[in-house]
Amino acid sequence: MSDNSKTTTAVADDFPQQRDGDTAPLLKVSGLSKHFPIKGGFPIKRTVGHVKAVDGVDFEVFPGESLGLVGESGCGKSTTGRLLTRLYEPTQGSIEYRGKDITRANRRELAPVRSEIQMIFQDPYASLNPRQTVGTIISGPMEINGINPPGGREKRVRELLEIVGLNPEHYNRFPHEFSGGQRQRIGVARAVALQPKLIVADEPVSALDVSIQAQVVNLLQEVQREMGIAFVFIAHDLAIVRHFSQRVAVMYLGKIVEIADRDSLYNRPRHPYTHALLSAVPETDLDAEKRERIRLEGDVPSPISPPSGCRFRTRCWKAQDKCATEEPPLVQLSGNREGHLTACHFPEEGSTEARAEDIVMDPGLKAMEDGADGGATLSKG
Repeated sequence: MSDNSKTTTAVADDFPQQRDGDTAPLLKVSGLSKHFPIKGGFPIKRTVGHVKAVDGVDFEVFPGESLGLVGESGCGKSTTGRLLTRLYEPTQGSIEYRGKDITRANRRELAPVRSEIQMIFQDPYASLNPRQTVGTIISGPMEINGINPPGGREKRVRELLEIVGLNPEHYNRFPHEFSGGQRQRIGVARAVALQPKLIVADEPVSALDVSIQAQVVNLLQEVQREMGIAFVFIAHDLAIVRHFSQRVAVMYLGKIVEIADRDSLYNRPRHPYTHALLSAVPETDLDAEKRERIRLEGDVPSPISPPSGCRFRTRCWKAQDKCATEEPPLVQLSGNREGHLTACHFPEEGSTEARAEDIVMDPGLKAMEDGADGGATLSKG
């Protein structure tokens, strides 16, 4: 595992086997919401609104599997991760871990769970205490939980450093002496120090160089295989999520709009937003079949006042009156594989092949392209 020259070449067979039908979920989330209050008024500050960062999400994570969580910036992915680890207190909904409701558990009740649910943070430069040595950072969770491994904590820390591809002699060094990729490896070592059952990885490679991202992702895959750890892998890079995760959930403005196994979601997406996301992935294989091209207008609406009904309707080329009045439920559509759920009144066909005409929602861009080459496009009327 210490070979730093590896690249992301794993295939589906490298992942743990699919779960049995009788396997109970390790983590079950139902109706989970987090609304941050907006304070205003003078001289007395009062709540004048709420930022609905996460607004009713449902999903399950099974032992040993990896669930990817993708979406545009600001859709609530990181907030969801912090809710799962109870770094944020949920506004509504429930979180069940191994059959036990931990949504409102107090500090004492959470103590045995904390060691089994760990987190890898996005910024490797901010997530490590600059005043502590690597040895202190990694051994800290063991000390807090009163764990004394055979041979002592220092021996275990040196073993963990070797597992994540670092020199055990780095035990007494400080974080500023390491590169970004090395710091993230230290974060991984800290996360696995207690041999957790679940790790929430919040965009663990987005702050790293592309050449280093492959090494860290391969490291996480090896950790998952060898220790049987389940992952909630949060990212905006769809290529990395496809490489790492067995199932993928797509979030938009605080809601999950589609969730499916990796092959179904990437090859047969049904929600228009998922189609738009996948069409934005750069094509690296020039001989591959040409993919559809969809370009949306504007940014994600404000989570302070999200659109009524379907939240994607303001940027959707298939939106109708029903989309503004009824929120589509997350259900399995006819023709979908088992476990492939979509929240859309008018779902797209399950294909990513190139369309006869590109979908261009931005009027300015459409006019520019029409004027440049007379290309045929579709625009929302």
